[in-house]
Amino acid sequence: MEFANKEYLFLLVLLIPYLLWYLMYRKKSEPTMRLGDTFAYRYAPKSWKVRLIPLQLLLRMAAFVLLVLALARPQTQNSWKDKSVEGIDIMLAMDVSTSMLAEDLKPNRIEAAKQVAAEFIAGRPDDNIGLTIFAGEAFTQCPMTVDHASLLSLLQNVRTDIAARGLIQDGTAIGMGLANAVSRLKSSKAKSKVVILLTDGSNNMGDLSPMTAAEIARSLGIRVYTIGVGTNGTARYPMPVAGGVQYVNIPVEIDSKMLSQIAATTEGDFFRATNTRELRRIYKEIDQLEKTKLNVKKFSKRYDVYQPLAIAAVIVLLLEILLRITVFRRLP
Repeated sequence: MEFANKEYLFLLVLLIPYLLWYLMYRKKSEPTMRLGDTFAYRYAPKSWKVRLIPLQLLLRMAAFVLLVLALARPQTQNSWKDKSVEGIDIMLAMDVSTSMLAEDLKPNRIEAAKQVAAEFIAGRPDDNIGLTIFAGEAFTQCPMTVDHASLLSLLQNVRTDIAARGLIQDGTAIGMGLANAVSRLKSSKAKSKVVILLTDGSNNMGDLSPMTAAEIARSLGIRVYTIGVGTNGTARYPMPVAGGVQYVNIPVEIDSKMLSQIAATTEGDFFRATNTRELRRIYKEIDQLEKTKLNVKKFSKRYDVYQPLAIAAVIVLLLEILLRITVFRRLP
């Protein structure tokens, strides 16, 4: 522990003159009563109040010490820590096209995918994991990191309305999404490099074909696990209309053949998830991947810890005042 304002610690020296004043001059200011002979009181037992009188001094000094320590602003130390852990490098590539709002998974495809992905991330604390999102275009939402708190925060911020609002083109550019994820893994030193690609449609956008991206992944030793999410047949979809939402049934068009070819090319696997339970089972199956050693550098941020000391100082001071006006009250 370090102190941000060390100079305040010199105030503790004031305890010495205060203690000397209390021992040498305090008794002289106390009221006295003259008696002809004190023999009768020589062996009289002291009451518990008399024995506890020094408690006031101790409480007063303790409150002063706590207050000075709080003013000095104690802080935890910054620290870098290297450690070797078992893990793999993983990029999640998630489809965020507007069709992911279909409600054949509960509450809808995108929310179910985010929930299960979050559980997967939480279960692999030692892995480097990143996130790519794609619709008609693709970009990296979070680069690979072991700071999973930041990753989970960025995952929760994923919305399908980025395409609806025109921030990116709508559609399904599977090849671009896969290529973006692969580009994040190409310089990885890990023995195992994996892309988990989740989509609910077929490739209809982008300048790069999915199979070309798969060939690039294979050349870099990256395995791709593909997940087609959505029920069979049609799915309930909230269609925006003037003044509200109208539900319509839209066809589920997952290119299972193409997703299977991507997985086979990279020695991965293809999965179909028609409900949230199956999607959770698929992620658990992927969770059985081999692991390899990674060197992780952890950084511990400095933060103030003076608040408990300040609260304790106030409590001790109030206790001393309460005892002084009740138990140890002096009559003139």
